[in-house]
Amino acid sequence: MDSPIGPGTRTAPRPPRAPSPAGRPPAPRFFAPDEREFRTTLGHFCTGVAVITAQDDEPLGFTCQSLTALSLTPPLVTFAAGNGSRSLPRIVRSGVFSANVLASDQEALGRRFGSGQQEERFSGVEWHPSPISGSPHLADALAWIDCRVHEALPGGDHTIVVGRVTGVAWGSGDPLLYFRSQFRHLAAPPNTATAPSAPAT
Repeated sequence: MDSPIGPGTRTAPRPPRAPSPAGRPPAPRFFAPDEREFRTTLGHFCTGVAVITAQDDEPLGFTCQSLTALSLTPPLVTFAAGNGSRSLPRIVRSGVFSANVLASDQEALGRRFGSGQQEERFSGVEWHPSPISGSPHLADALAWIDCRVHEALPGGDHTIVVGRVTGVAWGSGDPLLYFRSQFRHLAAPPNTATAPSAPAT
């Protein structure tokens, strides 16, 4: 039968876990995952949380866990959104967007922009237009990254948007995190460093 690896590919039955020496956890099993198992596995990769915003005929925004640095020279970032997103075509059409990196105390914003109707998401939310792109900047975010849409690429059931960075700013505090389908917060003492660091390559 076909498997997620490719048409016509067959996978062997999953073997039982072998006994492990006392005191050691059993060795993990490796297998071709189904969609649920794939999602669960990727959920173990902890990410930050951003709200991607733009201005069309109204302010637009949605919660995103896929924001990542792509290049330092030229400065590029990427994010991905499901092909069924109603906001994505409008953001791409606008030509510009802002990535608002949420702080630890902004979980409510992460939930608000991850559900509900688009026209309700900005109701009662403090924001101001970016001086560079005009995209909404959410008040008290941890950082703001303004971008010009550089490219939109197909990526399976998602669309990958590449943004050329046109301006950045950052505040202070700790990040809001997302891990295993839940919002999380740092347990360690806050990091007081303010200088930005280069992304690993």
